[in-house]
Amino acid sequence: MWEVSLGMTTGSPRSDVGRWGGNPWQPPMTPSPEAEPEPEPEPDRHAHQGGRPFWARCCGCCSCQNTIDDDRRPEPRGDPGLSRAREASSGGRGPSSGGRRPDTRGSTVNTARDSTIREGMLVVTGVDLLSSPSDQNRQEHHTDEFEYKELIIRRGQPFHMVLFLSRPYESSDHVTLELFIGNNPEVGKGTHVIIPVGQGASRGWKAQVTNSSGKNLNLQVHTAPNAIIGKFRFTVRTRSEAGEFQLPFDPCNEIYILFNPWCPEDIVYVDREDWRQEYVLNECGRIYYGTETQIGERTWNYGQFDHGVLDACLYILDQRGMPYGGRSDPISVCRVVSAMVNSLDDNGILIGNWSGEYSRGTNPSAWVGSVEILLSYLRTGSSVPYGQCWVFAGVTTTVLRCLGLATRTITNFSSAHDTDTSLTMDIYFDENMKPLEHLNHDSVWNFHVWNDCWMKRPDLPSGFDGWQVVDATPQETSSGIFCCGPCSVQSIKNGLVYMKYDTPFIFAEVNSDKIYWQRQGDGSFKIVYVEEKAIGSLVVTKAVGSNMREEVTHTYKHPEGSEAERKAVETAAAHGSKPNVYAIRDSVEDVTLQVEAQDAVMGQDLTVCVVLTNCSSSPRTVKLHLYLSVTFYTGVSGSVFKESKKEVVLAPGASERTALSVAYKEYRVHLVDQGAMLLNVSGHVKENKQVLAKQHTFRLRTPDLSLTLLRAAMVGQECEVQIVFQNPLPVTLTNVVFRLEGSGLQRPKALNAGDIEGNKRVTLCQTFVPVKPGSRQLIASLDSPQLSQVHGVIQVDVAPAAGGSGFPDTRGNSRSGETIPIASRGGA
Repeated sequence: MWEVSLGMTTGSPRSDVGRWGGNPWQPPMTPSPEAEPEPEPEPDRHAHQGGRPFWARCCGCCSCQNTIDDDRRPEPRGDPGLSRAREASSGGRGPSSGGRRPDTRGSTVNTARDSTIREGMLVVTGVDLLSSPSDQNRQEHHTDEFEYKELIIRRGQPFHMVLFLSRPYESSDHVTLELFIGNNPEVGKGTHVIIPVGQGASRGWKAQVTNSSGKNLNLQVHTAPNAIIGKFRFTVRTRSEAGEFQLPFDPCNEIYILFNPWCPEDIVYVDREDWRQEYVLNECGRIYYGTETQIGERTWNYGQFDHGVLDACLYILDQRGMPYGGRSDPISVCRVVSAMVNSLDDNGILIGNWSGEYSRGTNPSAWVGSVEILLSYLRTGSSVPYGQCWVFAGVTTTVLRCLGLATRTITNFSSAHDTDTSLTMDIYFDENMKPLEHLNHDSVWNFHVWNDCWMKRPDLPSGFDGWQVVDATPQETSSGIFCCGPCSVQSIKNGLVYMKYDTPFIFAEVNSDKIYWQRQGDGSFKIVYVEEKAIGSLVVTKAVGSNMREEVTHTYKHPEGSEAERKAVETAAAHGSKPNVYAIRDSVEDVTLQVEAQDAVMGQDLTVCVVLTNCSSSPRTVKLHLYLSVTFYTGVSGSVFKESKKEVVLAPGASERTALSVAYKEYRVHLVDQGAMLLNVSGHVKENKQVLAKQHTFRLRTPDLSLTLLRAAMVGQECEVQIVFQNPLPVTLTNVVFRLEGSGLQRPKALNAGDIEGNKRVTLCQTFVPVKPGSRQLIASLDSPQLSQVHGVIQVDVAPAAGGSGFPDTRGNSRSGETIPIASRGGA
């Protein structure tokens, strides 16, 4: 990728890893003189090593870019704070109140600022944040699906709490709520929020008394629609004539704040409830792959509400060293997430691998969801092997939905990878139209998967709000970093490649032309053919409210061949490295070429056909060349293993079909990931010197796993599923691994099944214990060195537990009380 305005630049990976240095965090106040001092956190061994820091380079629009030195360090962490045994990172050492009304011995639970409790002081003996999934706050904020006991709210929306006091509240009493985030909280940056009860709004925050009954004080708290997202420490201060009191920090009272697509004042607001249900709350989706004419689909468990996933998402921002003051901006958050989901130059979540060798990790085709990946990263701090584009996109959907952004997973078929900023796909041939692979640096991926997320773009001119592309697959660098987006889909559609971020690269992916260059006798190259409909032939996503496929090509480009589409392409090309490419083309085209490939199954013989049609009123003679090779889905092909040359004579208006048959034994030794093949077709028309050229990719289908539920599902009760698989190959599959996962049903689980003989049918049964009611999906996959891309899914309708609710603690499936280990700061 390259740079146009604030676009992408090609270059080598950065020498620094984008970490941030800084002073150890000091608590803003000490609740008790007797409290032991907080130990200084260990030095960050990935601290910034010089030059412009990541944040300034990655996101020049960040509102806090001039103040990053003060709050840039990740919060000191050991345990993620999901266990009650952990002390708050503020340094407070007072006993826990448990988040509910404690024992009435208030003086042993709370400590005054001068360590003395005096008669008449207003002592807060406990807090109820109404934080359970069934409580008012979690229900109203659409966070009841999170498998957490802590309070999780969305910004710009009020929530409720109850303070338990040592005496009745009086009008002369002063109560102030305070929230802290980061290592050096400051009011001016929004990292220290002070909310005096009943005294009006402070930067969009306010609190008011809704009821005072006896020693209970009910409050309604309004959060700012532009608040920082993350996990806040919470405390209460009181002042009365008898003195001042402060409630010690308690990890049970920490508050998670997320983006809010239900709030019109939040720039991530979505005004359609069906979209919010699909793109924010849906934990399961479809990801499409293959080719435009042979579309495959796989179910993906996003699992954004699984226990530990929210902590993993926030840990990602900490690992990147994102300033807390910048976490209120979804544009900046998206840019950091796109950088951190891949591991290049920042020890991010996933290691990309397109080699076909996955023995030291997991084959990307074997993953069935994001949960196992994110929890592994949270637990170890080490990048997880391995990912390819759909895995990067699936994890990105999880992270952004978890943080509150409406996000969908997009597949673009025939997706271009432009390497030279020309905004065209350039393919070079010799004098005989045989590909010159050493010159063909551009590639066309069979498919590429990325993300759309919904937000306003106050950093751009009007008209660019709505869907924004975010791509976490590391292809080229952007401002020296492997990230991409957010980029307005409207700017892509109209060829406005000077709009940030990374519009030139994404435009080329969906709407560039494929330019065929032929070497001439004097060594120069000449454009002999322009294929205008070869790139971005189909853009799809999962439909809202169903498992059907929805085409969204029209949101990315005007109709192919229309005046508006041609204008967009030529406008974009004018800003590329070859602005005059369309001025030097010439062609005479009266013979057309089409390729037809049958729907072949892995392990069977196949046939591919080339159809030539003479559209003129005179005979035409075509010298035809066919070259067949296997190819990775990224467009990288192996050597030609079968070829055919033929001369075809076409009568006026006639068509002729040329077939190429391929036996299983011919292609089996050449197969690579996903069983795709590339047919290069070239031809020369004797009468008018017309050049014919086309590249056609097709894939071999793999079988599905068949899943059957053997008994009705109910929360807390053991259920059983049967998985059936038929080996389609005449060879033994070795080291077979099944994976099983489903949010609310089954934590990620891997099953080693050994070897499966050729053409053999196998059946296995697995038990699971549902933890949440409702319609859920259980997803399975199979992987072996000989066969991958084998999946299956079944819908499981789970009945509520008899006489109970919540997340039962059965067979290790309960998440809400589970402690998730966390890696030390800086990762491994």
